[in-house]
Amino acid sequence: MELIAAYKTSVLVLGLTGLTFFIQLLVADLVSIKQKHVPGTLVEQSHNNLLFRVSRAFANSNETVGILLLFLAFAVLSSATPVWVNGFAVVYLVGRWGHMASYYADLKLLRSISFTISAIALFGLFAVGACRWF
Repeated sequence: MELIAAYKTSVLVLGLTGLTFFIQLLVADLVSIKQKHVPGTLVEQSHNNLLFRVSRAFANSNETVGILLLFLAFAVLSSATPVWVNGFAVVYLVGRWGHMASYYADLKLLRSISFTISAIALFGLFAVGACRWF
């Protein structure tokens, strides 16, 4: 448990990431119901469609969470500097929040910037873990 104590901010980020995904799921379901979308049918592939945007935001989050878990586990188990690990974890989460909000609002440039921020944070998690091996 002492190992985890140094990374408690990262553990909090995991919980908040899960909560973020849960919110994205609920938003996608509510928008789907409001638009009377038939479950199991394809969503219209258009950024003009809110259901498409909220579905893509949720899907994109799911595409990155596995990387977050692997890199975070790698960094923690490599005893990487907790300040860096926790910092990159927070930056990842803030990037995901920015990505979600900008996707919902159809702000394409801000969405790309937010995605890039979260991607840099993921690479940072890998890098601080890898530094312990070299």
